[in-house]
Amino acid sequence: MKILLTTISSFFLFVSFSFAQSNILSTNPIAESVMLGNYDVNDYMASNVLNHPDDIIPGIKENISPDSLKAYIVKLASFENRNTGADTTSLVTGMGAARNWVYSKFQEFSAQNENRLIPSFLQFDQNVCGMGQHRNIFAVLPGIDPVDDNIIVIEGHMDSRCEGGCDINCTAHGVDDNASGTALVIELARVMSQYSYSNTIVFMATVGEEQGLIGANAFAEYAVQKGIKIEAVFNNDIVGGIICGETSSPPSCPGLNHIDSTQVRLFSYGDLNSAHKSLARFTKLEYTEELLPIVEVPMMLTIMSGEDRVGRGGDHIPFRERGFSAIRFTAANEHGNADSSNPDYHDRQHTTDDILGVDTNNDQVIDSFFVDFNYLSRNAVINGVAAGMAAVGPHTPDYTSENNAGIITIEIEDPNNYDHYRIGLRRGSHDFDTLFTIQGTTQWQFVPEVIGSYKFSVCSVDTNGIESLLSREDFYNVLILNTDQPASDYSEKNVELLQNKPNPFDEATYITFIVKKDIPYRSAQIIISDINGHEVKRIKTTVKKGANEVLYTHGYNVSGTYFFTLQIDGKTIDTGKMVFSN
Repeated sequence: MKILLTTISSFFLFVSFSFAQSNILSTNPIAESVMLGNYDVNDYMASNVLNHPDDIIPGIKENISPDSLKAYIVKLASFENRNTGADTTSLVTGMGAARNWVYSKFQEFSAQNENRLIPSFLQFDQNVCGMGQHRNIFAVLPGIDPVDDNIIVIEGHMDSRCEGGCDINCTAHGVDDNASGTALVIELARVMSQYSYSNTIVFMATVGEEQGLIGANAFAEYAVQKGIKIEAVFNNDIVGGIICGETSSPPSCPGLNHIDSTQVRLFSYGDLNSAHKSLARFTKLEYTEELLPIVEVPMMLTIMSGEDRVGRGGDHIPFRERGFSAIRFTAANEHGNADSSNPDYHDRQHTTDDILGVDTNNDQVIDSFFVDFNYLSRNAVINGVAAGMAAVGPHTPDYTSENNAGIITIEIEDPNNYDHYRIGLRRGSHDFDTLFTIQGTTQWQFVPEVIGSYKFSVCSVDTNGIESLLSREDFYNVLILNTDQPASDYSEKNVELLQNKPNPFDEATYITFIVKKDIPYRSAQIIISDINGHEVKRIKTTVKKGANEVLYTHGYNVSGTYFFTLQIDGKTIDTGKMVFSN
């Protein structure tokens, strides 16, 4: 897990890793052709095509194996050091041995499934920790829809580290960070390649995450250069541990040795009309409706406000920066905040202690594990079902909407004529408040019962009852209810500051203001102050026509009432009140 470096010396170290990659290429041209949609689907058609959700969903649930996940993690740990700059020539230790083993697993799974899974390396040049050339490992499962060439990516970083970011000689098993995420990707490649999907799915283990998201950045840039259409990215990083450390990057766990084996956090960028939050909501919807009724251990999927934990980052970010929808899965509890340079740091993350577990009775056998393989298995199933349903589901519709005198009308534009749609309504949180279903019509009207903000998105539903990925999100701030009073009686402001969402909130909240027309300005900021009027933080912002969002991160284990003020060119536009209840 990458920690954002803040000291001056660390800043220069980070910058040294940040030059763009060059000579990015797929070592298997066939894998590239498939991702571009340049292939004959009949060449990769299974003898027995299993592409119905009734086969895929229970198949993923039943076939994901905690024992397989454990075996992968044990093997990954055996390479001793998977630092991005570690040895690439040894057959038994270092980065080269590790990536060749992952590649061999993809080859093995392909042989078991009529050679339908296409392994490749993504090779690129960049000086990282003294090593000039690097390789992500990925496998491509071709889609069977000859028209739809969008792809789904499931990924996790394979590189590990100790206290030193470029220590290539230490013992860096990196079990939770991030053999857990890599094992999840490998196991999903094994299980999901038994089925067929409309869209192509890519299973990928990246390198260079610990030195600045380098491998993910290389693949995201490669996709842009080649014109590969990535529809969704599911990043998995630190997804197997259930024990809380002494420290943990907020928002995280309550305290040392707290256990949480039934919650996973979904991090993503933005709030209003965020394709990334929409992907998180889609993931939670598929879990709630398709998995929850059949699982033995229910899981809680928490959609987080921030793109990542405070001061941290992950492989989903380079994809988001290039316009691809991307989310990150992370365990509810983390063993540390990765500040391993601190002499008072005693947790496992980013240390030589990120190991499989301990031998508590001195019989030379590990009997207390730091990764919970059943928990990791449940997270793998959640990933697989969300990605699988995104890859077999219908196309996302477009729509138009309007608010006329307190009546909101949505008109769905769908050339595929699915005749079955769902409309998600949000008000005060990142989750849907209500999901409405319509059939036999493409028009839907909603009459709000209270004044306030309403956010809508739309999805198609196919004959199997599977939703498409969600459309863009439209926003209406309803200022009058549906009465005889005409809408024109209300004189609207050019700039309107809305209530922060969510409110009350935990570690972070979005402050949104709406600009009705272009306004010339020199500077603008959101000012946070406490109940006594003392300024807590000042956040610069832009003022553009439409919705403007500012993410305010307050931290963890703090509560109270605060105020947020929008100032433009030194003039106070409006002030709102928010409650911090963590």
